[in-house]
Amino acid sequence: MLLIHCPYCGMDRPELEFRYGGEAHIARPLDPSSQTDEQWADYLYFRTNPKGVHAERWRHTSGCGRFFNAIRHTVTDQILATYKAGEPKPDVVAGELGGGR
Repeated sequence: MLLIHCPYCGMDRPELEFRYGGEAHIARPLDPSSQTDEQWADYLYFRTNPKGVHAERWRHTSGCGRFFNAIRHTVTDQILATYKAGEPKPDVVAGELGGGR
């Protein structure tokens, strides 16, 4: 079981308290009506699926209920960092940070 650090609560909690929320840092188009159907479909449905380090959104559903971002290695499942929504993505390398912070 993963222990995930909630940057709002300041605690490491079991993954059962959290829900995955998809890829992080996906910006909504400023003028959706100017998008072609293909561009809009790309925004809505297509996400990267890397083998390695990936930025994700998570929600602490059984705790504070807030969304935050996590950097996770998709092969090892190691969470390299967590940070509050709206904060910039930290520069991390697999294995660089321990403890999920």
